[in-house]
Amino acid sequence: MSQEEEAEATRRGVENTESSRANRGWWDRNADDYQQEHGGFLGDDRFVWGPEGLDEEEAGLLGPAEDLKGRDVLEIGAGAAQCSRWLAARGARPVALDLSYRQLQHALRLHEDAGGTTEAAGRSAARATGAFPLVQADAGALPFADGSFDLACSAYGAIPFVADPVRVMREVRRVLRPGGRWVFSVTHPIRWAFPDEPGPEGLSVAASYFDRTPYVEQDESGRAVYVEHHRTVGDRVRDVVAAGFRLVDLVEPEWPDWNRQEWGGWSPLRGHLIPGTAIFVCAAA
Repeated sequence: MSQEEEAEATRRGVENTESSRANRGWWDRNADDYQQEHGGFLGDDRFVWGPEGLDEEEAGLLGPAEDLKGRDVLEIGAGAAQCSRWLAARGARPVALDLSYRQLQHALRLHEDAGGTTEAAGRSAARATGAFPLVQADAGALPFADGSFDLACSAYGAIPFVADPVRVMREVRRVLRPGGRWVFSVTHPIRWAFPDEPGPEGLSVAASYFDRTPYVEQDESGRAVYVEHHRTVGDRVRDVVAAGFRLVDLVEPEWPDWNRQEWGGWSPLRGHLIPGTAIFVCAAA
């Protein structure tokens, strides 16, 4: 969860429009710090599912790497599009979508650092990077035709930050072709019952797991500047099914011994005791 300075943390109801506005602004303001702090771990072209460090190269949740060639893949909440760069390197045709303009600027930077060329376009339109387009748009209103993609993925992107996840998933289902796969990772729901601390103080239950009230950071006027939405595991499964998907697998990555980093409330101490990430592997029903 966020720790933005001078923001009051609370739990209260938040509608979709307020949530979208707050999170777009937060990521635009904090994209530079986020990429500076976590860019080394995420890499320039690495597909990491969460702070534990589970790589798609190892996990194969989208399918065997050799089968990605020629596949149209939509990455939702792409940030600096490291996952899409990994996909492109394996012959896929990714499109990286994010609500934050500043996050997509970092995707352009990574491409330029690698020697690519860019082509300017409108803020809400695709930005050609030479390898794949970047699109600034809301995940709840995907600007693509029905059946445009073979696969869709999201590593901690969009889903934790939207008030209506079923709306997003129905949009994903709409743009997928028959038999398409949708894989997304989120903060593991059990972590909402614990303080967001990496040390021993984060090991005692402090809130009800069943309290779905959103976590909100707001300014002095009460205006939300950051929002995260909690869903239980059962809620997530029902959301997937309601959107027309079949749940194929639910992956809870164990914390590996090689990973000694702390990232917010994630840490080796907590990671060896409780899951920090949930990855939902879904197929179009």
